[in-house]
Amino acid sequence: MRRSLLCLTFMLAMAGSAAAASCGDTGSGFEKWKAAYAAEAKAQGVGRKGLAALERTSYSRPTIRADRAQHSFKLGLGAFMEKRGAVTIVARGRKLKAQNAKLFAQIEKRYGVPAGPLIAIWGMETAFGAYMGKQNTLSAVATLAYDCRRPEYFREQLIAALQLVDEGVLSSSSVGAMHGEVGQTQFLPKNVLLYGVDGDGGGINLNKKADALASTANFLRGHGWQRGAGYQPGEPNFAALQGWNAASVYQQALAIMGREIDEE
Repeated sequence: MRRSLLCLTFMLAMAGSAAAASCGDTGSGFEKWKAAYAAEAKAQGVGRKGLAALERTSYSRPTIRADRAQHSFKLGLGAFMEKRGAVTIVARGRKLKAQNAKLFAQIEKRYGVPAGPLIAIWGMETAFGAYMGKQNTLSAVATLAYDCRRPEYFREQLIAALQLVDEGVLSSSSVGAMHGEVGQTQFLPKNVLLYGVDGDGGGINLNKKADALASTANFLRGHGWQRGAGYQPGEPNFAALQGWNAASVYQQALAIMGREIDEE
């Protein structure tokens, strides 16, 4: 019930919120912006723990460099799949499917999502949990919320991240990818808040395999996944894969790899 109320508070706050403070293209105004934004965060329901975590954030130059240097989605499908190691993902994914057959059966029973697309996402995002990132999550999200390129999008993510701190799901020491993604399938904070689930009874922690995969299935179901339907381009569930990532080559790669894993 508390999680449902937090999600409702988050969505209502986002619907009526205006930008709290100006943005910046350098770190020189970050501390001033952060102090001003704390008032809006509090007004949107962020509690004591979340506000304290915001205060401890710092401007992340590595995050800004990474944000300005995204190029792989400009590749064609074949080149993209080669660059991302599709052959390796499929080969290892088939083994992991067999090794985790019980887990994937439980997830499919609950959410209707088969193993293939989940394993493809898992492999693409973190090489099956091998590398989840080392960037401080809250500092990354706060930096992008302050930056002028996409401030509104990342201010939603920041409020969600601070609410997750209040819940105990994230902390000031949480680390992940350069844009604030966390866990074995790289959820942004808003998606953790909306779709994160406990896959093994130990509380939500997307650094754990069971939670990450169950949450990913829940995300796909939340984006229209239909039990038993196909997920190739033109089939009903391809739209759910489109919800995972906006890049066409990424969507197609997931569909191809998922099919090859599921057909093994």
